[in-house]
Amino acid sequence: MSVGLVQTERAFAYNNAWANHRLLGACAELTQDEFEAKRTGFFPSLQATLNHIYVIDRFYVDALEGGWLGPTAWENPIPFPALAELSKAQKSMDKRLIDLCSELTLVALSGEVQINRGTYVQVERRDRLLMHLFQHQIHHRGQAHAMLSGTRIKPPQLDEFFSMADAPLRASELAELGWTEEAVWLP
Repeated sequence: MSVGLVQTERAFAYNNAWANHRLLGACAELTQDEFEAKRTGFFPSLQATLNHIYVIDRFYVDALEGGWLGPTAWENPIPFPALAELSKAQKSMDKRLIDLCSELTLVALSGEVQINRGTYVQVERRDRLLMHLFQHQIHHRGQAHAMLSGTRIKPPQLDEFFSMADAPLRASELAELGWTEEAVWLP
């Protein structure tokens, strides 16, 4: 396993938070009724879909941190009915994931994570669990993005990645997030 994989996980965590920031920022232009409106998707609204992302992040990030939250994570499928509170909670969760990935080592990356599934304990390699978590985020953000395209709000670009060549274009977003290009990519 290469040390580059550790940096890749960090970059994925940052990019994940950036995409959440962009999507939630666009959704902030919706009214509460528009946010809650029934739409076509696996979950029936932007509110339900974006809360699902948070709930599952909470479940897996807790396990990655060694916690035992388990299925209680999804007892309330919409813990944040209003977008402002959801955005604040998601930003905090994204920071936890960035911090977790920033502390990774090659040994830790290939180590095991115990996941409380309620009736049993799932044991998974940390790198595989992170891959699953990032894929879960991408999957449901894509659904929310499609739902947003059915509103008056233009969906934001989500399939970009941080690039040193684009640093001037990203400066305001990076500043909003409190990041620098160097912090994302490390020397």
